[in-house]
Amino acid sequence: MAYAAFFVVAAMAVVSALGLVLRRNAIHGALFLIVNLGSIAVLYQTLGAEFLAWAQVIVYAGAIMVLFVFAIMVLIPGKEETGPDPRRPWRLLALPAGALLFVQLIFVVGRDRGGGGADVSPAGGGVEAIAGLLFTRYLFPFELTSVLLLAAMVGVLLLARRRV
Repeated sequence: MAYAAFFVVAAMAVVSALGLVLRRNAIHGALFLIVNLGSIAVLYQTLGAEFLAWAQVIVYAGAIMVLFVFAIMVLIPGKEETGPDPRRPWRLLALPAGALLFVQLIFVVGRDRGGGGADVSPAGGGVEAIAGLLFTRYLFPFELTSVLLLAAMVGVLLLARRRV
């Protein structure tokens, strides 16, 4: 079962990455990137790196992608869509499909709460392990990365500044 889940999530990651590269519409590309980042978070979770999985979801798929979509919407003016919706049948099918997925989620969560699971030892990807490495062994690269991000942000602001 774990192999099947891995292959499904890996295929979803590859397809969403291809969708990101091949789509011409910037919003569609950003949505494919969100799917890709979410599938990578699921792969982190299967490896036992819970902290990395949640950081991937919160920081990248959440905050960074909201910033990307906001920047795309502000900087790239879109054209108004008029006429009938060509995807209306698919949109009508989305509600029952979402309800089915929600019922499956309730079933899986309810089954796991039964108490039949084995004891799981803390994974090596926990917060304590990552924080210990980040603030001891990798402190200099961590701080160097923050300085590089600051320099990139200043460079973007200088490039985006209006010339008078």
